[in-house]
Amino acid sequence: METAQRAPSRGIWGWMLFDWAAQPFFTVVTTFVFGPYFVARLTQDPVSAQAMWSNMATISSIVIAILSPVLGAIADQSGPRKPWIAFFAVIKIASLSMLWFAAPGSPLIWPVTFMILASIAAEFSVVFNDSMMPRLVPASEVGRVSNTAWGLGYLGGMLVLILVVGFLAADPASGKTLLGLPALLGLDPKTGEDARITGPLSALWYFIFILPMFFFTPDARRGEPMGTAVRSGLRELRITLADLLGRRRLILRFLVARMLYQDGVNGLLILGGAFAAGMFGWVTLEIGLFGILLNVVAIVSCLIAGRLDRLFGSKVVVIASLILLVSATLGIISTGPGYVFFGLLPLSPADGGGLFGTAAEKAYLDFGLLIGMAFGPVQASSRSFLARSVHPDEAGRYFGIYALSGRATSFMATLSFSLVTYASGSSRLGMATLIVFLTAGFLLLLRTPYPARDVAR
Repeated sequence: METAQRAPSRGIWGWMLFDWAAQPFFTVVTTFVFGPYFVARLTQDPVSAQAMWSNMATISSIVIAILSPVLGAIADQSGPRKPWIAFFAVIKIASLSMLWFAAPGSPLIWPVTFMILASIAAEFSVVFNDSMMPRLVPASEVGRVSNTAWGLGYLGGMLVLILVVGFLAADPASGKTLLGLPALLGLDPKTGEDARITGPLSALWYFIFILPMFFFTPDARRGEPMGTAVRSGLRELRITLADLLGRRRLILRFLVARMLYQDGVNGLLILGGAFAAGMFGWVTLEIGLFGILLNVVAIVSCLIAGRLDRLFGSKVVVIASLILLVSATLGIISTGPGYVFFGLLPLSPADGGGLFGTAAEKAYLDFGLLIGMAFGPVQASSRSFLARSVHPDEAGRYFGIYALSGRATSFMATLSFSLVTYASGSSRLGMATLIVFLTAGFLLLLRTPYPARDVAR
């Protein structure tokens, strides 16, 4: 594979700041604040709300899976990625801003619709941003740069989360934030304003911090006119798919493995906070602090994983991360009020007061920290695994297929959760389905060479 020339430092930092800009949407909206609010406070039926939140993710995943490879292939032919990122940024920012109106008792269709639009726009933007990476640094550096960018993303998400729980989200009973301060802007937690503000806040953060990428990061040269690029892109996509079934089956094996384990990772990120809110009745303060702790661990683990990736390769980092994720998920679903490990280890049901007052909540927190150690490196090193396996000129379509591999069956993970939860009335059994996806991807990745290059270009 051709070695890329190193871009100027400000261009690389501009590219890495995209993750910093994008992550608060996933951290405070999808996972730790707005998602749990949707489940626990927007309606009176948390089980049905969990299923509806899962259905939202399913619909988003189907659209992303269908269109990501097509858009990535077209981008390879048209050249620049920044116009595509700008287009989807407008959709994402507008949709997130509308979440402010998701007050308790309001129709659920509107927040669900805007979350679908925001999720689709966010993921399409990631496709085009990721496809810029092979042109910025030599192959030997992509693991370090990818993990550093992911760590920056978690740092950005954590800072926004600290802002929410420390200054904006108050306890409904005391009217004070986690820092003991009155909520800024006069936000009323009884009407969910502390959670609803995360939509506009994430939109503003995204708008400000994607600007360095637009100003400083080198983009691909202009290629074919759009009409020609569409036709050429679709033709190249057909060739790429044929190659995956023929001479590039090692890349196909990696993509299928990643498709399976990423489904489990997506499920944990989308449903983990909502699952805790439903089990323990956690509100924004507790969910937020839980998220801060996970992000602190994730930042450190990404920095360490960047060095390990350079020393031992992306595959080793991904395998180790998957072992941690399977272990942590087993721990989470085995924990309930008064017990852990499915009742084999009874815990005191007494509530010591304060945040995470019961022994079961503390056990859940410990398992959550294991997830925090793994979910950043597993995604960052998967990204560098592919970047080391493809040529820069084909990065758009392969990262489009990579997005497909992260979404093609992710509706199966969330759909499995929904079906099992509906059938059993137990979200614990629904969460157990995620282990199947994590384990299947792990086993297939073990048999995949690294890097996954079948033929030399």
